[in-house]
Amino acid sequence: MPTTKSPPAPLAYDPPEPRAASRQLLLVVEGDPVLRRQIDRVLSELYEIVFSENRVEAVALFRARRPPVVVLDLGLPPVLQGPTEGFAALAEMTQIDPNAKILVASNPGQREHALKAVENGAYDFFIKPFDLDELRIVVGRAFHLFRLEKENREMQAGVSTADAWFGASPQMKAVAAAVRKAAAANLPVLITGESGTGKEWVAQAIHQQSPRRAKPFVAIHCGAIPENLVESELFGHEKGVFTGAHLQRKGRIEYAEGGVLFLDEIGEMPPALQVKMLRFLQEKTLERVGGRVSISVNARVIAATHRDLQSAVQAGRFREDLFYRLRVIEISLPPLRERGEDIMTLAQRFLARYSADAGKKQLDFAPEAVEVMTSYRWPGNVRELENKIKRGVVMSEGRFLSPADLDLEEEIALSHPTPKWTLKEARDALDRTLIQSTLEECGGNVTQAASRLDVSRQTLYTIARRSGIDIGDLFPDLLPSEEIAPPDASNVSASDR
Repeated sequence: MPTTKSPPAPLAYDPPEPRAASRQLLLVVEGDPVLRRQIDRVLSELYEIVFSENRVEAVALFRARRPPVVVLDLGLPPVLQGPTEGFAALAEMTQIDPNAKILVASNPGQREHALKAVENGAYDFFIKPFDLDELRIVVGRAFHLFRLEKENREMQAGVSTADAWFGASPQMKAVAAAVRKAAAANLPVLITGESGTGKEWVAQAIHQQSPRRAKPFVAIHCGAIPENLVESELFGHEKGVFTGAHLQRKGRIEYAEGGVLFLDEIGEMPPALQVKMLRFLQEKTLERVGGRVSISVNARVIAATHRDLQSAVQAGRFREDLFYRLRVIEISLPPLRERGEDIMTLAQRFLARYSADAGKKQLDFAPEAVEVMTSYRWPGNVRELENKIKRGVVMSEGRFLSPADLDLEEEIALSHPTPKWTLKEARDALDRTLIQSTLEECGGNVTQAASRLDVSRQTLYTIARRSGIDIGDLFPDLLPSEEIAPPDASNVSASDR
């Protein structure tokens, strides 16, 4: 029966890579009890060691526990002076797990057997009697190489999955390639594109493919936090610095130590705070609000915006030096309407995900739904597509999702007008679609929606009422009270009425 050895007293030397918290598994296949005791004395503090004395038991252990590294004596019973059993064990183990690192030990005068073992898949070899310190170093190197190769395989698998979600259009293939290159660098990245194109998802893809993937990904929406709280939220504050500051508090930047700080909608950052962010990017240090101690933080900054920052720089709303500090690498995301077949590729993936969550199997899109989805302009981009499909899965009663399930029946009417539609009705329907989708993109913020539609706030309310939209009913929970209140009629121009 195999035996698992507990660690003896600490060794006289410092191991290069102690495993006190979670020791890795090492399988030693050796028939000599004296040599087993020596190996146990040298390596048991570093690794969890399982010993075996014959091929059958060793292969069974290997299959069951999948150790990353194996020390295998070629001269196993019943033929101790020959390599037959050792070669058979090597062949079976490499077939079970070709990624395992197998170190073979051969008797003196049988170097050719050891070399043949390496040709057949062994990682390295020893000639007995071998130096135990050398064994310790080579075993440690084997574990290190196994870990690196495993991380590389996992990263490549992650890249393949991410590429599938990026899509097959030329534009998105270029984005996927840029993400891989950005992930390998430790530089600031600026992601641009319309709202809903997936900028935060791209930032997370960069993080997941980078050496920082095991560290935090801390996101903050620069336009979603009141201006008087953004500085404290990002940089933290000291106790008593303002009313309500009962405790010292770290900021989001400090929580991103070792990882990534994602600044969404960086164009909304107040000008005064842009100066502090520039200093952090330059010096990698910060001071909490009310503090005097300089704190070093190793965090990579990825920013995103749907605005034209170059125009904002020219208009004096965004610092030019900060803009160029952030835009060391720029990745621009195309809108969904320009991604061709990627629309249906993403739609099928969203459908598979949310139908599985809802316990509805074998759902698909009706032909008329596919037609309207591929012709619709998707002003809300990928976010709108995802939300439509979430709704469709819930509303569907049969196997096929219809345009009505997806809340796209008006798009059929717009793309196939009939005499039942007057010009005013068609215009009102289009106005409703644009206003509703823009408000959704802006999280219910009327002022931002009006700016994006290039009309005044008063005009937006007028058009909404004319086309049958009650903005307060649409966003009862998201809008502040001053946003819900319609403008005074006296301020609305005659043309708007």
